[in-house]
Amino acid sequence: WQTENGVLLPSLQSALPFLDLHGTPRLEFHQSVFDELREKLLERVSAIALEGKVEERYKKLEDLLEKSFSLVKMPSIQPVVMCVMKHLPKVPEKKLKLVMADKDLYKACAVEVKRQIWQDNQALFGDEVSPLLKQYILEKENILFSNDISVSHNFFSPSPKTRRQGEVVQKLTQMIGKNVKLYDMVLQFLRTLFLRTRNVHYCTLRAELLMSLHDLEISEICTVDPCHKFTWCLDACIREKFVDNKRARELQGFLDGVKKGQEQVLGDLSMILCDPFAINTLALSTIRHLQDLVGQDTLPRESPDLLLLLRMLSLGQGAWDMIDSQVFKEPKMEAELITKFLPMLMSFVVDDHTFNVDQKLPSEEKGPIPYPSTIPEAFTKFLQENRIACEIGLYYILHITKQRNKNAFLRLLPALVETFSDLAFSDIFLHLLTGNLTLLGDEFALEEFCTSLFDGFFLTACSRKENVHRHVLRLLLHLHHKVAPAKLESLQKTLEPTKQSGEAVKELYNQLTEKLELRKPSPAEVTETPSMELPLPAVPTPASR
Repeated sequence: WQTENGVLLPSLQSALPFLDLHGTPRLEFHQSVFDELREKLLERVSAIALEGKVEERYKKLEDLLEKSFSLVKMPSIQPVVMCVMKHLPKVPEKKLKLVMADKDLYKACAVEVKRQIWQDNQALFGDEVSPLLKQYILEKENILFSNDISVSHNFFSPSPKTRRQGEVVQKLTQMIGKNVKLYDMVLQFLRTLFLRTRNVHYCTLRAELLMSLHDLEISEICTVDPCHKFTWCLDACIREKFVDNKRARELQGFLDGVKKGQEQVLGDLSMILCDPFAINTLALSTIRHLQDLVGQDTLPRESPDLLLLLRMLSLGQGAWDMIDSQVFKEPKMEAELITKFLPMLMSFVVDDHTFNVDQKLPSEEKGPIPYPSTIPEAFTKFLQENRIACEIGLYYILHITKQRNKNAFLRLLPALVETFSDLAFSDIFLHLLTGNLTLLGDEFALEEFCTSLFDGFFLTACSRKENVHRHVLRLLLHLHHKVAPAKLESLQKTLEPTKQSGEAVKELYNQLTEKLELRKPSPAEVTETPSMELPLPAVPTPASR
């Protein structure tokens, strides 16, 4: 039996006793031969998949699969069967069903085979994708609530290319491969989740996924996605954090080029523009344009570039409504936004310039001119009722905070208590605001500044919005040493978590309490101090002699 089933090589028979002399079992020898042969076979299968005519090579592989599939559950043979299936562009339906029905086989097969299973089984594909999407949202939220507060390194700091290297985007890109059907399924998942949750991070993933496939030059998908060139151009703007004139014209060309009967593409374009990274770039560019217009004595309505930025902001901000209503047309821009609100913002810029010039002029008898403290009622109304105005207004406030312009900040802050859809209490805005406030660190020692910022703004929403509670605690963890002690003590009491508070709030509050405890002088030091204060004889000062 050994002779019949052994390795039939005449020269081997005389060599085998040597192994016996060395105490090597025949099993070990046969196992090593088997492993070697399996490696050779795997190499051969990969080679067959690349040689000869297409029909012939796949015919060979199909025959090999037919012969070997019955042994697929044998661990030693399984890699060969999986390798054959991996190289077949179309595995027979019957075999795919058998793989799908067996958890272990499904787990062991290559992603190329899984793609063939997924494309006809949306529910199974959804089960695979769902944990990745949850992980992605969680990663974004962790960045927004990170304890590292900084102006130079915030949520928008990483470049688009760096973001696309993230684990989730890379995994999804690999799962999709060149399969248009799977790509469409992922986009459908993202649209559905965006509708269900209104979470804008799904819009970011929509853009990142397309650009990740673009990086790999997967033309099979890029050429069929009507948003590809628009996203590519916008991606370059996001990288520069500015929309220049040349790219603005390109983007406008894409928007104007949407033909009758193809309006549905506006739904996808609006989702690309709703990505917070796109909104950030458009809003920063708008603020820059407004400042340039002040210098040129030009009104907003006379700047086509500015009007295009507003058009794209409007399309991005209207994404949810458009996808929800399935009415694919660009939202109408309110004329007052351009004729009243933007000139009002420009007047604030002028107020700053005027005040700065006044400060430099030699003061006359009338005394220094105070900084304007009131804000037009219309400004507050715009922030409450118009989404685009609110977004631009918030970015203007971030801009003046970054410039350390305390006067302008305190002047406009009251307008943030009530904003459109509570945008001033959104995580992205509060993440950026807390970062920029670190530049005004020294102002936290002043009672007036702290009262305006905490009592007048943050604490108005703390009890009803847990995210605001978290952001205030993040800010205090970073700046507690700058805040006046009396104010810090009252804030500590006010911010104490309730029973309903989440774990994150409690954890942050405990961290803050620990930090404050460390700063307090120890009781031993406090008791010792008086004993050292010996009564000193009064020494007359030079002035009193």
